[in-house]
Amino acid sequence: MPTRRQFCVTAASAAILARTPSAFAATYDIVIKGGRVIDPSLGIDAPRDVAIAGGRIAAVEANIAGDATETIDARGKLVVPGLIDIHTHAGRSKEGPPMCLQDGVTGWVDAGSGGADNMDAVAAVARGAPQIGRCLINIARTGVAPGGELHDLTRASVDLARGAIARNRDVVIGVKARMSNNVAGANDLEALRRAQAAADGLPVMIHVGQNYSPLRSYFSLLKRGDIVTHIYAPGPNSLLDDKGKLIPELMQARRRGILFDFGNGVNDHFDWATVEAATKQDFWPDTFSTDWSVMSRTTGVVDMPNVMSKLLMFGMPLSAVIAAGTVNAARIFPAFDDRGTLNVGAPADVVILDLRDGEFEFLDNYKGTRKGKQRLFPTATVIGGKRAPARA
Repeated sequence: MPTRRQFCVTAASAAILARTPSAFAATYDIVIKGGRVIDPSLGIDAPRDVAIAGGRIAAVEANIAGDATETIDARGKLVVPGLIDIHTHAGRSKEGPPMCLQDGVTGWVDAGSGGADNMDAVAAVARGAPQIGRCLINIARTGVAPGGELHDLTRASVDLARGAIARNRDVVIGVKARMSNNVAGANDLEALRRAQAAADGLPVMIHVGQNYSPLRSYFSLLKRGDIVTHIYAPGPNSLLDDKGKLIPELMQARRRGILFDFGNGVNDHFDWATVEAATKQDFWPDTFSTDWSVMSRTTGVVDMPNVMSKLLMFGMPLSAVIAAGTVNAARIFPAFDDRGTLNVGAPADVVILDLRDGEFEFLDNYKGTRKGKQRLFPTATVIGGKRAPARA
């Protein structure tokens, strides 16, 4: 029986496939020619052409001969589904989403910028974005706040959060809670309980790193499909014990269906030593995210492809890296169910990436640098079947 990921071709996509050449119209709107198509959702890693018509993927084949209104030469490049960044702060201003799109991000989630007091404004940015934008409401009514929004638990109102979700049900797809000591202190576990109550079954994302409580204490409060972001944050109370070994509860949580997200960010969210220790024990992220803001291009984040490149350095296979930036993210939230794939009939969100060989310097959150031999660069983005403006 087909799953939601293997969705049936819709009437609209059937019409696409029925289009034939004529003297008056091209067969396809866009054909992306000659690239290395990597689509983990379909198990493809091979030279392929990708044809687009009517805003949807029309064909993925070795040689597409039909004429097209526009042809994109992707020889020597990677052609992958549009990137999905599940932890951004793109909803803080209307300038954010178009910048993300230039980086190849065709779907994003604002993770906690807004709480009950300001969720309406963040939701409005999501609705006006050029790509699909969704939001996680912060359990603190203030949203992310300087000095930490959960030191005063009166801010964590389940009723107010539920009301804001109800007002914005079209774009709010989950709840966010920040657990770090400088955000919540000893209130962390109660804040998480309230986040779960407000979520009422929706996914909950927790931000971890230098927590007051041990990381293992959160897992019993998380359910299948919940997300732990900044998973490579160093101690205290990290994913490693005092001997540098993975805490046993970590893999138990993964087997229960709890998901683990990279979450690059800029302050205290990961260091190279923790990444190295965890990946040597075969613990890789389920998803990549940037913790992006409009200032990110001038920090160690830069963009989503740059963040994805950091795990290539530690031996994560390229296909797994692409999966973590596309289909894995899409599977978390029903809003992205038909994204993260080049399946025929899917919305035509496609990114062309240049995987360059050389010597590239990457930055962690503690001014630590590592040099890698490969880096991904975004070169072109197609969103909803139309080519997006290139980054200047």
